[in-house]
Amino acid sequence: MSTQRQRIIFIDDDPRAGELFSRFSRDEAFDVDVFRSPQAALAVIKQTPTPALVISDLKMPGMSGIELLQTVRSLQPKLPFILITGYSTMDDAIEALRLGATDFIKKPFDMDELLALVREHLDRSPKLNQHTPRYGGMLGNSPLIRAVYKVIEKIHDVRVNVMIEGESGTGKELAARAVHNLSDFSDKPFVVIDCGAITGSLLESELFGHEKGAFTGAHQTKRGLLEVATGGTLFLDEIGNISDAMQTKLLRVVQEQQVTRVGGITPINIDVRFVVASNRELSALVEQGQFRHDLYHRLNVVKLRMPALRERREDIPDLVQHFLHEFAERYHRDVVGFDDESMQRLVDAAWPGNVRELKNLIERHVALAEQPLLHIDPIANPGIQRSTQSTPATTGVFEPSTQQTTPSDPLSEPGIDADEPTLEELERRYILKTLQRFEGNREQTARTLGINKSTLWRKLQGFEIE
Repeated sequence: MSTQRQRIIFIDDDPRAGELFSRFSRDEAFDVDVFRSPQAALAVIKQTPTPALVISDLKMPGMSGIELLQTVRSLQPKLPFILITGYSTMDDAIEALRLGATDFIKKPFDMDELLALVREHLDRSPKLNQHTPRYGGMLGNSPLIRAVYKVIEKIHDVRVNVMIEGESGTGKELAARAVHNLSDFSDKPFVVIDCGAITGSLLESELFGHEKGAFTGAHQTKRGLLEVATGGTLFLDEIGNISDAMQTKLLRVVQEQQVTRVGGITPINIDVRFVVASNRELSALVEQGQFRHDLYHRLNVVKLRMPALRERREDIPDLVQHFLHEFAERYHRDVVGFDDESMQRLVDAAWPGNVRELKNLIERHVALAEQPLLHIDPIANPGIQRSTQSTPATTGVFEPSTQQTTPSDPLSEPGIDADEPTLEELERRYILKTLQRFEGNREQTARTLGINKSTLWRKLQGFEIE
């Protein structure tokens, strides 16, 4: 029996946005109806059958995304609704969540990011796409990743705080989303804030909100993300970057489940489960006096450790095939896989950027593919080096190579550490080398290094690299 495809309504008065979303969604398991007019989209939404999801821009002539959301909620209270907003309109995004928006995404965004969000919301309904990975996009069947799945399933019915640790690129945010999506309160808000990208008073205002007149520019009262997340989950990424003062304020919120807006005096009750992540071991930061031990223990009720890719090499062939299929469909490339030598290199590589780095490499090779069987040129891809702890593949996808190989490391090449530099200087040189490799492209550089763009920007500023 055939299954009817889901239908998504996409509204943006910029025709390029709708065209781009339609093109990227061409091979997805849903159909897309694009509208430039909110009124025209609303007329279709009123019809039956009900669409599976609505995606709308915030600022549009005639009717704003907020107004459209309010009307849709009066017609279809449970219809998923994603709002597209900008950093300058965060107050409107928070108001939209209060009014019933399912989620929001900030401009500028990557189309992959929006599609991942769409798949996530479609996956929440049993009548929707059943091919979406159960654990929020995480893939693999190795013992270490199965242990992560097991913990996530165990805590589905308890509102305990969760601490996620792991190197950059291991999928900490995916794990956080899985913790929320598989919980018994997955229909409540899941709010994300990157503590590495927002600091100081701005972070305090985003988390706690502020009263009108609290400071210059506070022209109206603003609800903080802690209030928005009540009933659901607040994910604090890179929490190790917050200041001592913010740690103290956050401790009180975690303990008492109350928040006081900046400039306010009345505590507001909240009900938030905290999921936090760090690519540094917070226990080590506690020992160094850089993170409060009492806050650490409040947050570390359940700990998830996302394994590095080199620790679960048996998952690499499955990950490779998954990314190959994804990018082959997106870029319309007739590729079938990598040759045996290249696959062995992928399994044996050190992967300092973990799954994010692997995905980036697969995307690049598929996009540039000239033949069905892909090959990794070791000269053109110096970062893909054999690890000294390589283990043979055990999935049966290919036979392990019997050739003897000499491990190599890009950091040990002549010139980069010949003068025995400090760790800080070595990091500066490696960042500069990677930046030059991508001809100054910061997005590619950050992705390869396994850090976000804001972290790269701060490091470049600190190293005085133009």
